[in-house]
Amino acid sequence: MRGDFSNQGKVRVLRPVSEDRPGVVCLRNGIVESFHRVHAVLVSDSGKILESVGRFDLPVVYRSAAKPFQALPLVEDGVVDRFGLEPRHIALAAASHNGEPGHVEGVREILRRVDCSEGELGLGPLRPLSADAAEVLLRSGERILPIHNNCSGQHAAMLGLAKLHDWPLETYLEAKHPLQRRMLSEMARFTKIRESEIPTMLDGCGMVAFAAPLRSMALSFARFGQSASREAGPRMILDAMAHHPFMVGGTGRLCTALVEATGGRLIGKLGAEGVYGITIPEEGLGFALKVEDGGMRAGDPAVIRALDQWGLLGANEAESLDSFRRRPTLNSRGQLAGEMRGTGAYRGGLFE
Repeated sequence: MRGDFSNQGKVRVLRPVSEDRPGVVCLRNGIVESFHRVHAVLVSDSGKILESVGRFDLPVVYRSAAKPFQALPLVEDGVVDRFGLEPRHIALAAASHNGEPGHVEGVREILRRVDCSEGELGLGPLRPLSADAAEVLLRSGERILPIHNNCSGQHAAMLGLAKLHDWPLETYLEAKHPLQRRMLSEMARFTKIRESEIPTMLDGCGMVAFAAPLRSMALSFARFGQSASREAGPRMILDAMAHHPFMVGGTGRLCTALVEATGGRLIGKLGAEGVYGITIPEEGLGFALKVEDGGMRAGDPAVIRALDQWGLLGANEAESLDSFRRRPTLNSRGQLAGEMRGTGAYRGGLFE
């Protein structure tokens, strides 16, 4: 069958995506090139929804946003005391770090203290998230190793948890391993969902990942922050993240900048596929956000857009985070080609 070339030579004008829609747009010379839809919710520690956009019941996989909860057994079971882990090590255990030199050396310190080797890390090699750190590594001719993986801090500390309980090290990533079951119990505790009803799946680093409705994810962050006022475990995790923000992310990362800008008043943790969770302990609030198509590039502008519109940032805090509000897009020559920024009103609940 021959094609229809009747419109050959004509320009077809496409209707642009409206910037009134709540989400994040990619702009190039003023043209909306693509659009990322966003779902987000803010809840109190009682579970009351205070603000929302999109579907607050959307099933979401926490991915690495679960790491602060997964780190709790390090404190509660005695790993920190037994092996002499310091707050900066605890922050690394809850991190998705950049793979900068300070992060890599910190992970090696954890391994030394729990008397394990890099070869016992169960996760795979992954180039550093920091472009600068990755370039230095590649130029040096050094191989990319599991310790450069952004999840290596968590895995190193979890080897300590397995050693503490005399659990098998070789199988610590298996879903039925007691270490994974131990972390599942913490997710149930803070989401208020029964362990048997929490969907589990394989995470990118080999750990077990957890899913919950977005509203339940926000509730878990609210309850985590609220419990820090009376429980040593959550308090030590959040204090470590607040006092060592570089270890949680690194240079140019929102997880680090959010803590620095707010003096630890807001503590956030990203997850893969456009997921982000925040606890605001002093106010008993929890925040959860999901970029529907999983676009990580849209995550930072979406988070700041919601925090701005929901009145969660002071004037000075908002100014300090301005670079995350509009994210430049560069071409292969390093030239500014466009930008990512939030659009629309992040209110109104459900949309189709």
